Amino acid sequence: MRTSIDITELQVQALDDIAKAEKLSRADVIRAAIDDCVKRRQRVDINGAFGLWGESGVDSLFYQENVRGEW
Repeated sequence: MRTSIDITELQVQALDDIAKAEKLSRADVIRAAIDDCVKRRQRVDINGAFGLWGESGVDSLFYQENVRGEW
């Protein structure tokens, strides 16, 4: 699918530099950048489901044992 976007001259030059260094077309570099962006966003969504205790500062096992001790 074709699409049209507006980018700055600096962005065009950066794309051309990357394309030349990696021996790819500008379009290939743009597609790879989009793929990387999509993968990073998917990882963020996946990571949101894991490690619910990670940022709480509370040891989850300690919490669980305390709660069970109340029974």
